[in-house]
Amino acid sequence: MKKLVADMDEVRMPGTTKEKYVKNFHREALNWDYLISPNAYSTAIFKRAFNYSNRILETGYPRNDMLVLGNNEETINKIKQKFNIPIEKKVLLYAPTWRDHHNNGPGFYHFNMQLDIDAFKQAFSDEYVLLLRMHSFISDKLAIEENDFVRDVSAYYDINELYLISDMLITDYSSVFFDYAILNRPILFFAYDLDEYRDDIRGFYFQLEKQAPGPVVKTTTELIEAIKEFKQVENGAFTAFSSQFCSLEDGQAAKRVVDELFGESKGVGTRDGETNCCHLV
Repeated sequence: MKKLVADMDEVRMPGTTKEKYVKNFHREALNWDYLISPNAYSTAIFKRAFNYSNRILETGYPRNDMLVLGNNEETINKIKQKFNIPIEKKVLLYAPTWRDHHNNGPGFYHFNMQLDIDAFKQAFSDEYVLLLRMHSFISDKLAIEENDFVRDVSAYYDINELYLISDMLITDYSSVFFDYAILNRPILFFAYDLDEYRDDIRGFYFQLEKQAPGPVVKTTTELIEAIKEFKQVENGAFTAFSSQFCSLEDGQAAKRVVDELFGESKGVGTRDGETNCCHLV
């Protein structure tokens, strides 16, 4: 959703300029022999934004196979037990992106929590557990008091497991909602700084208000009401979104990548009887 590299109007990250950032990224992209893409929409953007001319494997993301193959009661209950979440409790996952301009210098980003956790606890603690998953760029630990209702799971290594146990995703402009949509579960957008982020900070490829696969709200009060009133996932916006972005996510993406790289008919992966080495980055 967020503009990438050469498509960005300006770069607000510390310690660099747009010219330097784009040049360094394009230099790195020259090292890639293959680039995996989840859909045709992304393929077009990757080619242009990354200045990429080598081969693109439009296969879906192998990392998302688990969201199809692991989407069952047995797997979900095992993951819940790992986090000591009661089986009968539902899970809200809040996973926002980072803000380029909220930083303490290069590589050190902070997050200004706008979600009123006390209000959430009052509204949902009987039915839900709230998991907070900050972006990996956020270097400061959240200043929250963890309890039976709210947990900071930002350091947990596998976000796919968090997706699987979550009954609803709350995000903003993060790419997590593209992956989570595979589960066909509710997604809500807590976009409290929408105008600033869209117009001044990063820029979007499409209009969130028109194409988001779920309600877009700007305050905690609106978010609480949206959660309480959410009726169903199957609607026109969600169906259109899923069709455009998730059609290849069927649990077989890793197989397709392996077949493309090492399949006998491709002639890739062997040379004079020896196996070549491919690095997955």
